[in-house]
Amino acid sequence: MSGSSVPLEISVATARELLDANPGQTLLLDVREVFERDICRLPGGLHIPMREIPENLSTLPRDRHILVLCHHGGRSRRVTEFLRHHGLDAVSNIAGGIDAWAAELDPALARY
Repeated sequence: MSGSSVPLEISVATARELLDANPGQTLLLDVREVFERDICRLPGGLHIPMREIPENLSTLPRDRHILVLCHHGGRSRRVTEFLRHHGLDAVSNIAGGIDAWAAELDPALARY
């Protein structure tokens, strides 16, 4: 996957489409804290809190499109930029985070 073809930020609707259509080529990376994931989570994602990303950089796949998720999109945007700066080109921030996911796609998810 060419980094130049991967948008820096995508909507929750686009993220869901990518995850549904390409589960083997797409990875959901949840960078929220454990207590936040205890409130609500999306199935199938990899959970690495934001503060642990630098020490886990080498474990992240370079052959998949990584979709980064947090609560509202701020932390995930910073993680997206960090990962791209460190050579992972196929990384996109999910704009609005899990809050937008709950509001727009899955009202059954708890909001906080």
